[in-house]
Amino acid sequence: MTTNVTISITRGTEENGLYQQDFTVPFIEGMSVLDALLWIRANEDPTLAVRYSCINANACKECSVMINGQVEYACTAKLPIKGVKVEPLENKTVIRDLVTDILPSKEHLSTLMKQR
Repeated sequence: MTTNVTISITRGTEENGLYQQDFTVPFIEGMSVLDALLWIRANEDPTLAVRYSCINANACKECSVMINGQVEYACTAKLPIKGVKVEPLENKTVIRDLVTDILPSKEHLSTLMKQR
């Protein structure tokens, strides 16, 4: 018998509003939150926006999200059997779903200056 886990994900954009959507994924011992998010994209909703670069390397910081209210890397955070709430990073502009604008302020300034 397969054990399932519920993942509650904050979706949407700041312009159109954010909302919670629940997904049920099969639980596999040792599965990361990123594994679950990628399973959702592959099997339930291909429109789920999540940023990642490496898997289980804990080096790039691309997959940083809020997991049960704490900032964590989705690639190294283990999926708890009791379920999980995944949200975009706080104090960052939400581009879509779990993808936030992660450029430091100095880089934003540089980009804006080049556009002039």
